[in-house]
Amino acid sequence: MRVLVAPDKFAGTLSSAEAAAAIAEGWQRHAPDDVVTCVPVADGGPGFAGVLAEALGGRFEAVVVRGPLGTPVPIELVEAAGTVYLESSQACGHGLEPTVEPMRASSVGVGEAILAATRLRPRRVVVGLGGSVTTDGGAGMLAALGATADVGLDAGPEGLEGVGDVDLSAVREALAGIDLVAAVDVTAPLLGMFGAARTFGPQKGMDDDQIWRADRILDAFVEAVCGSAPHERRVAEEPGAGAAGGLGFALAVLGASLVPGTDVVLDAIGLDAHVAEADLVVTGEGAYDITSRSGKAVFGVAEAAAQRARPCIVLAGRVDVGAREMRAMGVESAYAVADVVGEEAALRDPARHLADLAARVARTWSP
Repeated sequence: MRVLVAPDKFAGTLSSAEAAAAIAEGWQRHAPDDVVTCVPVADGGPGFAGVLAEALGGRFEAVVVRGPLGTPVPIELVEAAGTVYLESSQACGHGLEPTVEPMRASSVGVGEAILAATRLRPRRVVVGLGGSVTTDGGAGMLAALGATADVGLDAGPEGLEGVGDVDLSAVREALAGIDLVAAVDVTAPLLGMFGAARTFGPQKGMDDDQIWRADRILDAFVEAVCGSAPHERRVAEEPGAGAAGGLGFALAVLGASLVPGTDVVLDAIGLDAHVAEADLVVTGEGAYDITSRSGKAVFGVAEAAAQRARPCIVLAGRVDVGAREMRAMGVESAYAVADVVGEEAALRDPARHLADLAARVARTWSP
């Protein structure tokens, strides 16, 4: 049997490549004669740049930028065929700073990375969005690219309090002639009940008061950047504008296309061709839940399998969807490491337990 193993990262424990290797090892422990092909995948979040570098044979360019609270952090640019890819989570993601201060966290490092990318003279810059600790509407990124305002743009949402005027003319000059693409990992708008602050603020350490305050500040920021008329503000409502704490919004204001990061990756790795050659598709992620349908890589892999009439199964750290939702996402069955060994053990030794799960699942799916 030909088995395609195409997982996303298991956030906080395994990269997509590590997860693929663990699944393949466990699978072949039970079914050594199966032909197992590993094709790690990603959305716009952590792992985006590495997966594309592997798929495209791109060259790395390392730069140092400011992290969300100002600590210098390294980020890797990937250059391939006139396009530079970068991953925002490397500049403003989790674990880069010793403390969590969501109201001060800034996306300034993303702007510094984009400036570094322009020095490579690309035709196109693709920014992977996801996994950020910021909720500044991309203000820090705009500041690094030359934007000016009547308040500080690089001090997180707190620094935007009272914003009334933002000038982007220098930014547009710096990016003239470059095609910008924002590869988003979610379809959230910037503001409101399903926006950046209210949906993802709790994951970034915001309490209820901070969430309400950040959403109000971002609303004023939109007006300062775009204007007050409904048609002028419409960019904040675009699917993906709320990605990475509003970096999607800031990039869209600069004319970037907002596209699913999964689509960028799956096209680059030629997933459809791999699926066509497989008898079974195995994908996975840390937490397989209803949000997996909103721009996540697992959903993209399942869709590709369905288009080729190939069965698709999910191996995950945790599974929080029922059979009906699973089938609606094109998945035949889903299996959780936590259901076998418990969540604590799953986190303590994720690769070993994921491999053990794969070996168990292979008994059902491989003759």
